[in-house]
Amino acid sequence: MKLTRAALALTACALAPALLLATPSLAAAAPVTASASASASAGTVVGSDTENAVAIAKILADPASGKSVIREANAALNGTPEDRVAFLTTGLAKAQDEDNKVAILKVLFANPSTGKAVIREANAALNGTPEDRVAFLTTGLAKAQDEDNKVAILKVLFANPSTGNAVKREANAALNGTPADRTAFLKSGLRLAQAEDDRVSVVRILARPGISDALRVAAEKALNGTPEELRYFLTVGQYQV
Repeated sequence: MKLTRAALALTACALAPALLLATPSLAAAAPVTASASASASAGTVVGSDTENAVAIAKILADPASGKSVIREANAALNGTPEDRVAFLTTGLAKAQDEDNKVAILKVLFANPSTGKAVIREANAALNGTPEDRVAFLTTGLAKAQDEDNKVAILKVLFANPSTGNAVKREANAALNGTPADRTAFLKSGLRLAQAEDDRVSVVRILARPGISDALRVAAEKALNGTPEELRYFLTVGQYQV
């Protein structure tokens, strides 16, 4: 059954009463490490109760362990030998999956600008198997984010007919580059390319015959300013002068 966003929100409350909705990044939103996912899937009892206790203590010491894993591991350590066996054979995997669900819910709801591909794949993982959730957090999230980044760059290229040469050049380079190139373009490259185009536009204003002294001063100030000051001058400031 496909979960609606409202139903997912209720699930988030049930799974994580103290869930902190921080803005997710690809690194932060993927808490499943190789060791954590391997432990959860293997579920192997080491041997004696002492060895089992040591194995659980190592899980607690792993910085990648989530709240559910920590909670269940502590309960097992403070319980009986049978509790420790149960935790290592089945409880660890269940707790890890609970933490993975919470991590996916954070991806869905922590950032209002989450793209369609990420939302689609996150919902599919939540409605899938524990293995689906591990796969989403380890590789699927990054792939879906890159799909959304490509769409965002295409919008930059085609949504505005007045897009400048520098923006077009850098956007096309990012589309033909790596996922890291696309992330870098949207994070900082677009801003710098827009500033390059804006400087060309301001220089053209300065080259106009009969430009007023006030407009010249404002244009020269914008040229020596930040990318944001350049953009403001072109969209607002030159008309105020």
